[in-house]
Amino acid sequence: MHRKLNHIWLIGIGAVLGILITLNFSAIADRPASGPLPIDELRAFTEVFGRIKNDYVEVVDDKKLINEAINGMLSGLDPHSAYLDAEAFKELKVGTQGEFGGLGIEVGMEDGFVKVVAPIEDTPAWRAGLKPGDLIIKLDDENVKGMSLSDAVKKMRGKPNTDIILTLIRKGDAKPRIIKITRAIIQIQSVKSVLLEPGYAYFRVTQFQEHTGEKLAEAIKKRFAENQGAIQGIVLDLRNDPGGLLNSAVSVSAAFLPREKLVVYTEGRARNAKMKLYAQPNYYLRRGGKDYLADIPQDAKSAPMVVLVNGGSASASEIVAGALQDHQRAIIMGTQTFGKGSVQTILPLGNETAIKLTTARYYTPEGRSIQAKGITPDIIVEEATIQQEDVNTNLREADLTRHLENTDNQADAQDLSKTQENSAEGSGASIVSKDDYQLNQAINLLKGLQIIRGN
Repeated sequence: MHRKLNHIWLIGIGAVLGILITLNFSAIADRPASGPLPIDELRAFTEVFGRIKNDYVEVVDDKKLINEAINGMLSGLDPHSAYLDAEAFKELKVGTQGEFGGLGIEVGMEDGFVKVVAPIEDTPAWRAGLKPGDLIIKLDDENVKGMSLSDAVKKMRGKPNTDIILTLIRKGDAKPRIIKITRAIIQIQSVKSVLLEPGYAYFRVTQFQEHTGEKLAEAIKKRFAENQGAIQGIVLDLRNDPGGLLNSAVSVSAAFLPREKLVVYTEGRARNAKMKLYAQPNYYLRRGGKDYLADIPQDAKSAPMVVLVNGGSASASEIVAGALQDHQRAIIMGTQTFGKGSVQTILPLGNETAIKLTTARYYTPEGRSIQAKGITPDIIVEEATIQQEDVNTNLREADLTRHLENTDNQADAQDLSKTQENSAEGSGASIVSKDDYQLNQAINLLKGLQIIRGN
């Protein structure tokens, strides 16, 4: 028995050392010394491993135990680091290209339950009325408590046209809500646009995907071309946009900023985690290619502009809003954003698996950290159409267990119509509503600016 435990202990040490090597921890020589490996804790790990193998009520596969240990090691760091098995890694790669199967919600984990960060527009979850901050406690008849986030996501994913029943708690409700949702192939139209009325263009980014910058460039050229006369105002709607790819955030910012303006910079321990990203093609184009922003109308970079945000605006959305705010290119309107100011890097491990690891914090051009704080709008405008029971139910980064702390000591940012319904490009779905109070206020503000300028 003693020899067997020693053998298991050696396996455990080898596995941990293998992970460290895979993650390129040889770079530790360039960082402050962190001390020797904690042998006592590693011994405890291998002893627990041995106890489970010998004494657990059922036989457990070695691979499952090791995968669960890796998953626990990552999920214990912060809400966004995670282990991606082969299936999850494949879904992540497919999802960034704008098509995957499931419900259409960006989720996180909090105290063992699944919390909705934001429903993705025009998906089954969005149509079913899920809201940021909803706490999912059951998936069909299975309690979420005790599931890993990846397991919960797998259960929500499934074949199109199959149903799942979500039991969720919404702050202010007297009892849980039970919602039946039919799964579908999620084809996300990441950019929607419409000419609200002559002179006023509306652009909605629902998620930052691989081709979002190109789609936005096409939408800008189309809307500016169909307008009679000069564009007098632009609305960029980032509400309930959960984020996405960093280079797409840079491209969206570059569409409205002068060339070579700083969009965002990152700070982390690894040398490759320290970056400065500018409104230049080499910072948003993948593997070269034609600069799709080169021929957009120059008025897109100078016309008066309002950016709409809310508690569901996270990550890449906050990068764009922060850059446009710092450069005084746009007025930010709405409510406080989610506050996800950290960068996750996908590190492949072989065997088609990977880890999603938080490697840096990002900062706005003026050095503001958004982590657990968010972007404070220049003008606070609450949603007027929500019911009283739903007020202040939005989940934000600061509400998540083990969130990274904000290290910025600077002061918080300053606190300070009728629209035409039309169809989204390529679909018959209306993308604006005459009852959208925040959008109406954005248009009123832009018109007021024109009056002040004497145009």
